[in-house]
Amino acid sequence: MALYLPIAEMPIGILMILAMGGAVGLISGLFGVGGGFLMTPLLIFSGIPPAVAVASVTPQIVASSTSGALAYFRRGQVDLKLAAILTLSGAVGAYAGAELFALLGSLGQLTLVIAISYTVFLATIGGLTLNESVRAMLRARAAKRRGGVQPPARRGGGHGWIHHLPLKVRFRRSRLYISVLPVIGLGLSISFLGTLLGIGGGFIMVPALIYVLKVPTSVVVGTSLLQIVGVMSIATVSHSVASQTVDGVLAFILMIGGVIGAQIGASLGQAIRGEQLRALLGLLVLAVGVRFALNLVLPPSSLFSITVLGQ
Repeated sequence: MALYLPIAEMPIGILMILAMGGAVGLISGLFGVGGGFLMTPLLIFSGIPPAVAVASVTPQIVASSTSGALAYFRRGQVDLKLAAILTLSGAVGAYAGAELFALLGSLGQLTLVIAISYTVFLATIGGLTLNESVRAMLRARAAKRRGGVQPPARRGGGHGWIHHLPLKVRFRRSRLYISVLPVIGLGLSISFLGTLLGIGGGFIMVPALIYVLKVPTSVVVGTSLLQIVGVMSIATVSHSVASQTVDGVLAFILMIGGVIGAQIGASLGQAIRGEQLRALLGLLVLAVGVRFALNLVLPPSSLFSITVLGQ
């Protein structure tokens, strides 16, 4: 059954959108990511205009991330203080991202910027995550063959540059005593990119929390999801005001599938080891990045198109 989307100005199959929302919601709950890095490309590849796809995915991310965050909160796997600081700093980044999004749209450069940005960031983050997780699995396998006990994973390589910064704050749930400055920097920069590209930013936030701030893996997923809920709520309002490209009908259908899928993903995530989860996430991110790269270099089906600006 097809449904007409009022903002995208095109008909689309309801079952297909429900299935996409459910699949991405499952990934959101499983990996602690918003899922926008996968949902936005899927919508674009389905024919949704990039500007509408980016803006309409943000409320879907809020719904699926809320569902997943509640599941982790009930297990005590959320650092509320860390999530609050990331969200407050992320509000500034989300506002700036929405303003730049509207400006690029008015200049007619939004589609090109989105495609290039996705290719670069997904290839970089996916490659780094996959490389680290494969190394961790190889170390675990080597320790098992030797019959010895595997050494605990490093949590930051001792006192690095972060521990010399001022304005230190204690995060009891994460067992950290670090400067608040890198926390604010992560929240602001990742939220800016997330709002600009229609992604929750979890696929950047999760490895950043693990490798930069050294947050224990046990609370990373839940904390990342809660931060995504706050920032993407602000991004939804900002997109609605700045560019008026949020398609409510499309977003609502995506939400239904996303909420159901996130609960299933959060349950599955408890049965998979941390390094295996990171390896799967790295492969997924790389696959989407390769798809965007192919779109940039392969000739389009129609070599010419006309777009009326300012509408």
